[in-house]
Amino acid sequence: MRCGECGVWWARPIDPEAHPALLALLDEHERTRLQSFRRPADRARYLAAHALARLVLGHRLGTHPAGLRFDRTCRCGQQHGKPRLAGDGPGFSLAHSGDLVGLAVFDRAVGLDVEQHRPLSDLAAMAAHVCSPAELARPRPSGPRAFLTTWTRKEALLKATGEGLSRPMSSITLSPPWRPPAVEAWTGDGAPRETVWLADLLPAADHPAAVAGFGTAPSIQEFDGDPLLLGWMPR
Repeated sequence: MRCGECGVWWARPIDPEAHPALLALLDEHERTRLQSFRRPADRARYLAAHALARLVLGHRLGTHPAGLRFDRTCRCGQQHGKPRLAGDGPGFSLAHSGDLVGLAVFDRAVGLDVEQHRPLSDLAAMAAHVCSPAELARPRPSGPRAFLTTWTRKEALLKATGEGLSRPMSSITLSPPWRPPAVEAWTGDGAPRETVWLADLLPAADHPAAVAGFGTAPSIQEFDGDPLLLGWMPR
């Protein structure tokens, strides 16, 4: 990964009981959070995403993965906000859904989202919540695939701002899901003042994804994160 590139790693969930070496990379906050999940699938996704972040960021910074320190301060002052490296370091974003976890790393703030394609109940009500008035007024394809394309694009953008779903998705108007992704309008106090870049990704046939950031659009390189996770041996 060269300077100015946005790297995106994809990996499969990891069973914590089968991979204690990866579990040992996590800090106390992460281990507590992992144990709070009741479902094994949620624990496996959490471990894979956070261990992958430590391995990739540690390699980039020349630091042992377990030695990385993160600041999770939310706007309310509590430690449950979007994680970022304490001190200087690249921006990164985590995402997970279904059988995939993802990590995006960029020189600046970045947002990544992935969603597993699945049936969605009450799609009209969800669209009313997610789509802007301009998007609702134009013809649009029905079905979950188009909706999830719009969702991943908007969530990636909101993750890049650092505020996530605390800002309404309906404040953003995007190009239709069958066209190349672009921001047509962004209203409200959370609207960025910089140029926005946005790209669709398809790490698996049933997992639409998107990555976003601000400034000049970078080249995007995707990598297989499974060898990093499965090949990790403590030093």
